Amino acid sequence: MRKKYSVGTKMKVAVDCIVFGFDGNRLKILLIKRGFQPEKGKWSLMGGFVNKDESAEDAAKRVLKKLTGLDGIYLEQFHTFTRPDRDPVQRTISIGYFALIDINKYKDSLHDNFKAHWFPIKEFPSLIFDHNEMVMMAQNRLQYKAASHSILFELLPEKFTIPMLQTLFEDVFNTVFDKGNFSRKMLSTNLLIKLKEKDKSNSKKGAFYYKLDRKHYQQNLHKILKLVPNPNDLL
Repeated sequence: MRKKYSVGTKMKVAVDCIVFGFDGNRLKILLIKRGFQPEKGKWSLMGGFVNKDESAEDAAKRVLKKLTGLDGIYLEQFHTFTRPDRDPVQRTISIGYFALIDINKYKDSLHDNFKAHWFPIKEFPSLIFDHNEMVMMAQNRLQYKAASHSILFELLPEKFTIPMLQTLFEDVFNTVFDKGNFSRKMLSTNLLIKLKEKDKSNSKKGAFYYKLDRKHYQQNLHKILKLVPNPNDLL
């Protein structure tokens, strides 16, 4: 005989997605205008309820596809938000995911229906419910992963310059690196392959393009720690 659980508190299970993007100049976050009450018209993360026939991860992928058109991107679960009063309508548990994309690669994919808009990570507006807390925790998780993984390369195009990489690291870790030291330390990791092409959009001299050495990056990933300010605070 099939047993049933005793009736407990009814609650909803949702997913909320923090989408980080990099356009070559700034680390940004993707937000939408909420289309229903409560808090209609205010800025929100992309979220939705988990259907009874899908996993949380499948729900997160569905939500991103529906609200933005984004598909097949890096997605990682980072925390579950359970505060009883976090949603004023009904007790709702939300599972947080963060996604990483190269903005220039996906800028034509965004749907206009939900008024999705990119904001610099240091200048985004106040969000509904506990979404500001979600963003802060996602940033902390991103810093932690970036300290010992090649995760930040998910935000970059296939070829990139050292100045572009430095800008990304500075925005992620909310710090400023010395230009010469950053370049020297990054090249010493042996994570990059120098290309013959140059980006001359910012100067006549130009900056060489590089790409990630995917063949050998696993054995050199630990060297990223050389670049991280106070890595022990993250690990």
